[in-house]
Amino acid sequence: MTERSHAARARSAALRAASVCHHVERHEAPEHVVWKAAHAARVSLQALAVLSESAPDPAADSRCARNAAAAAAQAAQMGQQHDGDSDLAVAACRAALGASRAASAAAGREGLGADETLNAAADEAEAAAVTAAERAGWMRPGQRLPEMSTGMRSPELMSMLHF
Repeated sequence: MTERSHAARARSAALRAASVCHHVERHEAPEHVVWKAAHAARVSLQALAVLSESAPDPAADSRCARNAAAAAAQAAQMGQQHDGDSDLAVAACRAALGASRAASAAAGREGLGADETLNAAADEAEAAAVTAAERAGWMRPGQRLPEMSTGMRSPELMSMLHF
């Protein structure tokens, strides 16, 4: 159960990050906003790739989910920067930051990815971030993970994302 929770959360966070990237690209955001959103999307997808390519391990898997959520929060900041201080953009960014904090708590020393209460809180925060991103227009309900390059995947980078 725990491994599926981490994988689902990482996939959801990667989808949020990629969706924000596509949102700012479609709406012709300034180059630095698009670049930062694209970088965040790549990092979240790299974290998801590491999780899917490794043997199940609650501590390591939760760190991958945490890394994906942190990258999605960075992308959300770019979404808000592009969309301005609209209530929906601010709420989506705050929800993304909350999902990142909850994923970090689940991966932290106290739970090491195996504490069901912390994992449930992280799952709830991720669901709230998805809902807020949908309301902000950054993603659509039922949207699938778009094809995006994860960039260079050196062994050193992959080991850093996993630990």
